[in-house]
Amino acid sequence: MSERRTEVALLNFGVYELDLRCGELRKAGTLLNLPPQPFRILVLLATHPGQLVTREEIQKQIWGGDTFVDFEQGLNFAINKIRTTLGDDAETPRYIETLPRRGYRFIAAVEQVGVRPGVKEVLTSENYSVPRNANPATEARHVTIPSSFRLGANNSFRRPLALALVVMLVAAAVWAWQKWRTQTSVIQSPPQIAALAVLPLENLSGDPSQDYFADGMTDELITNLASIASLRVISRTSTTHYKGTRKTIPEIARELNVDAVVEGSVGLSTSTVRIRAQLVRAVPEEHLWAESYERSLPDVLALQRDVAKAIAGEIRIKLTPAEKARLAQAHQVDPEAYHSYLRGRFSFENWTPGAVDLARKSFQEAIAKDPNYALAYAGLADTYVFGEPELDPKVAIPLARAGAIKALEMDDTLSDAHAALAQVKLLGEWDWAGAEREFGRAIDLNPGDTLAHHMFSHFLLDTGRNEESLKESELYIRLDPLSVAANNHLGYHYLATGQYDLAIAQEHKALQIDPNYHDAIYFLGEAYRHKGMPQEALVQYEKAMTLAGTNPDRIRVLRKAYEENGWRGYFRRSLDYELERSNREYVSPYDIADYYSVLSDKEHAFLYLEKAFAVHDSSLTWIKVEHDFDSLHSDQRYADLLRRMGLPQ
Repeated sequence: MSERRTEVALLNFGVYELDLRCGELRKAGTLLNLPPQPFRILVLLATHPGQLVTREEIQKQIWGGDTFVDFEQGLNFAINKIRTTLGDDAETPRYIETLPRRGYRFIAAVEQVGVRPGVKEVLTSENYSVPRNANPATEARHVTIPSSFRLGANNSFRRPLALALVVMLVAAAVWAWQKWRTQTSVIQSPPQIAALAVLPLENLSGDPSQDYFADGMTDELITNLASIASLRVISRTSTTHYKGTRKTIPEIARELNVDAVVEGSVGLSTSTVRIRAQLVRAVPEEHLWAESYERSLPDVLALQRDVAKAIAGEIRIKLTPAEKARLAQAHQVDPEAYHSYLRGRFSFENWTPGAVDLARKSFQEAIAKDPNYALAYAGLADTYVFGEPELDPKVAIPLARAGAIKALEMDDTLSDAHAALAQVKLLGEWDWAGAEREFGRAIDLNPGDTLAHHMFSHFLLDTGRNEESLKESELYIRLDPLSVAANNHLGYHYLATGQYDLAIAQEHKALQIDPNYHDAIYFLGEAYRHKGMPQEALVQYEKAMTLAGTNPDRIRVLRKAYEENGWRGYFRRSLDYELERSNREYVSPYDIADYYSVLSDKEHAFLYLEKAFAVHDSSLTWIKVEHDFDSLHSDQRYADLLRRMGLPQ
């Protein structure tokens, strides 16, 4: 085997020169002041051009495994010092690119100048080439660090760096061998990317109060990508679990069952927004694409769609003409209105009454600032559909309908607006055919819309199409695997279909994601009660009431009522409380009918079901799947109610 031993002396990039023999950085011949530790980090990055160098590798190589200093603070200081010295910018880098949560990549071309005794030799890609008929392995070079290179008393850096250079050169030989192989064999391309996750964009402002903007930009990018039917895109509810994570891309991809990951950062100034995004294949881990975008804030919607189109192009997803048209269409938006809209979406995700009310106010602010903002009208419609229980349907449904129709008048291709109108038709109008049509339109426009799949599953369950509903529930989890709401909904499906063991197991899965999720706790209690496990049910009911802020005295009264008279005593007390509260505020007559049915008081149960029918109480759509009403099924009045609602018998 022929062997040439070359000693690397200089690393050149642009106008800069790193002298490894004397530990100096020069710019066009002028010596620059760079402290030893940042210098070492710069050498480590520059000897791996184009490769990810993880924070863990930097810690091990530069600080050592047994260091007790503040590594994070020290590394951030060193990187900032390097960038200041090189005149580099974190948002639009020329030399050092930040890979959020992972590490750094040196992105400039590097020329390595090597020295052998009596010979000066420049190591370039041309020198790495292998003759057509040669065995590439015999052409490998050995590269060493010069003995004159001293960085203080710590020699532990020299050995890893020398080893790294050897590895780099061996990699070059392997590359040459692979190139040689292509002359005699066909190398298969990696599988096409069919599933994707967009990790939370890093907020470069450093101001936590701006997180809503970075989260909103992440959500909009996901929405644009999710509109591509042949691509499965994970919802932000699941990807937000990886905010600030130290997990690797392959680990994240395996947990979310995706082929690739998009990550990046967003920076916001007074009038402009900048996004840097990169696409990484998971297996094998491979950096496929990276780009920076900058637009004026009014053009932020165009920016988001440009990023989505670029990613679609890189992964070779075939777009339909309709998808191409949607991604090409982007209107300008008033910057203040956009901020208000993002705050509204940020609040609405919580689905708690207070958060929904705050979201409604934010959407109203966005509309006041930009009366032609279709997305804000769709968001406003959602807040009335999913508003406080105390909001009378006679008030909420017309407002929801008006918001959805207004949005569609401005943009009929807006999936959010079709989904909102579908819910109005389902919950407020009992227009089953119309609801199914609007759900179908919403899902066609955005196949990754988890809210549309969630509510369409309810529609199918309410109309007795249980198998179809289960498929939608399972798809909801595939799109949002780490979402407590998605896992809870599947538990609700099992509860509604009388599969109590499956419901209990599924609600426990949901509570592993969020132990304080109210609906999962309540449905777990319901499953225990229907399965005949009263003590377990009581524990869950009491947890749910505590989370809802119920007075502890009331909880104790209910427990005592159960101990004295079983479920009859418990629900009698609950009914008395709801009847008393209905004198002060709106209380769902459906809920009161439920209590009467459990107490075997059919007359009052039907009386309040009729009241629920009169006000178009949205909960009445659940009547076929609520097992508390099973005792009413044999009564002719029940069949008549279903007929008047348009529900199949």
